[in-house]
Amino acid sequence: MKNIFEKEVTDSVINRIEKLTVESQPNWGKMSVAQMLAHCSVTYEMVYTDKHTKPNPFVKLMLKAFVKKAVVGEKPYPKNSRTAPQFIISDKREFELEKKRLIDFILKSQELGENYFDGKESLSFGKLNKIEWNNMFYKHLDHHLTQFGV
Repeated sequence: MKNIFEKEVTDSVINRIEKLTVESQPNWGKMSVAQMLAHCSVTYEMVYTDKHTKPNPFVKLMLKAFVKKAVVGEKPYPKNSRTAPQFIISDKREFELEKKRLIDFILKSQELGENYFDGKESLSFGKLNKIEWNNMFYKHLDHHLTQFGV
């Protein structure tokens, strides 16, 4: 899997985002392009903001047991896979604002670097190593950028 913490990879992902327009349509799924950008930002919101509540111990145990491997592993996400409730974006979003917000999150993460994330606590999965953080960040972005044909 490509390493989102490498500047070249970050630049490549941002270039793909920059190819999106407000008229971009998904190859599958129901989200608009602005909703998709907001959806991709949720992963970063969980790292950098207090917007999302920490799951209770039982839910966290279930997430670690049944979801973690799919999220942080190397295997790509299938099309139309289920989305956790906090990742569902159903309201209208402003394209340019969401695009800038996501790019800012991606740049911040790349600048902090993989060592910042190595052993950092994930809201849903507990401590993750730098490879797991990379896989979670990159795989999710790649999945949705592919969904929108960029």
